[in-house]
Amino acid sequence: MRNTTLCYIEKDNSYLMLHRIKKKNDENEGKYVGIGGHFLENESPYECILREAREETGLEITPVYRGIVTFVSDKYECEQMHLFTASSFEGKLCECDEGVITWVDKSKLDDIPMWEGDRIFFDLLNKRSDFFSLKLEYAGNTLVSYSIDGVKIK
Repeated sequence: MRNTTLCYIEKDNSYLMLHRIKKKNDENEGKYVGIGGHFLENESPYECILREAREETGLEITPVYRGIVTFVSDKYECEQMHLFTASSFEGKLCECDEGVITWVDKSKLDDIPMWEGDRIFFDLLNKRSDFFSLKLEYAGNTLVSYSIDGVKIK
C-alpha cells in the first residue's frame, strides 16, 4: 500500500486546487485535487506535505493534520492518504508541471470534476474539527462503499 499526502490550502472561502491536465498516464487526469503526493523514503507525513506544497505551489504552509483516507480499488494501487488543511502560508504561487493551480470557491466544489470520494472528505472537513478516518472502496472509477471511523455508511 502506498503512502501519500494531500492538502487543501484555504483562503477567502476558497481552496487552492490542482486541475490535473498536464501529466501523462495520470489516474487523476481531468480532475481537481488538492496539493500533495507520494512519500519519499524515510519521510513523515508532515515532511512529505511540506515538500510537496513547496514543489507544486512555491508556498511554505503550516499544515493541520485532519485525517487519514484509505483508498481500496480493483483498478489502482491501494493507498493511505494523509489529509491536511492549511490556512497559514507564505510565498508566491508558481506553475506546476502536473496541472493548473487555481483557487476554487468552496460553493463551486459541486461544479468541478473530482473523485466521488473527495466530496465525502470535503464534507467531513467542513463538518468536523476532530481527526477522522475514512475508507473509500472503488470498482473502477465508481465509489461502491465507504466507512467513516470504522462504521460502514454505504
